[in-house]
Amino acid sequence: MSKSRELGSLGGRLYRGELSLDIVGRRKQWYLASSILFLLALGALTFQGLKLGIEFKGGTVITVSSPSASAANAREAIGSLDFVSGLIVQEVGGDKVRIQTEALDPTQLNQLQDLLGARYSIAIESIDVQSIGPSWGEEITRKGIIGLTAFIFIVLLYLALAFEPKMAVAALVALLHDIFITVGIYALVGFEVTPATLIGFLTILAYSLYDTVVVFDKVRENTLNITQVARSTYSQAANLAVNQTLIRSINTSIIAVLPVASLLFVGAGLLGAGTLKDIALVLFVGLIIGTFSSIFIATPILASLREKEPAMVALAKRVNSRSGAAPESAAPGNDRVVHRGQKTKKKRKQR
Repeated sequence: MSKSRELGSLGGRLYRGELSLDIVGRRKQWYLASSILFLLALGALTFQGLKLGIEFKGGTVITVSSPSASAANAREAIGSLDFVSGLIVQEVGGDKVRIQTEALDPTQLNQLQDLLGARYSIAIESIDVQSIGPSWGEEITRKGIIGLTAFIFIVLLYLALAFEPKMAVAALVALLHDIFITVGIYALVGFEVTPATLIGFLTILAYSLYDTVVVFDKVRENTLNITQVARSTYSQAANLAVNQTLIRSINTSIIAVLPVASLLFVGAGLLGAGTLKDIALVLFVGLIIGTFSSIFIATPILASLREKEPAMVALAKRVNSRSGAAPESAAPGNDRVVHRGQKTKKKRKQR
């Protein structure tokens, strides 16, 4: 049997309930793993912090085009200037170097241009210079916060109306979980925060909520009229929903992560496309964390909230009482087997 058929068979068994992974029942283990990631992110933000790009803190960007341009050569040349601070040098392609410093006055900028022009034997006019003020980054940050707040409000309103308020609460917790851990890992790696980073954050939030809504839709389907049927508790029905959507979530995440991984490791790592690594890292980490939260965080939290309701407490008692009576109901059957065996022995003795 091929691996694809085995995976399809596994998905079918999970969907039909023939095989079940106790995801909701082991919520404490997932909460522990999430807490470790949370502490790691908190430590990175506390001791290292985010490395803001020039778009947010302001500064000067100088781009030099020369066949002999390299990051090491540029650092060596600029190292002799005492007034240069906050130096960041990146190679762009094979013949360009991007030099980023804190804001320079005209005299300092002219001195730096003369040095680079003499170093690479190029005309000063061919050196591209951009001065960026911090006000532009503040405006982008303000708009990003407004967009994020509006996004969360609309999503929570939709979940509360289309599903139920407690699903909205569980989705919000998973969403904040994804944001904080992704930001913390981004700070730990030390990549610069750019406008592309904000775009990546908004993208992963949409993906995380999409995956959570898919799981919640199956939970709602499995728990419809659950108190009347009384065949399983809310946690058991929710766990079945997670199992039924597990393979789908994994497959979707793999398909989404693979091109992002190629963008991060091949595009930014091997090919040196430094402008891609900020958004690629956010998407790579966020997609993985979002999948984890939608399966192992959002649904267990929802089950914990719903199991505290009086109707669900009464339902759990009825279901547990029935399951507890099952072994006793099976006992007479075993007695009948024994009786049949005894009758057979008696007939043999009579013969």
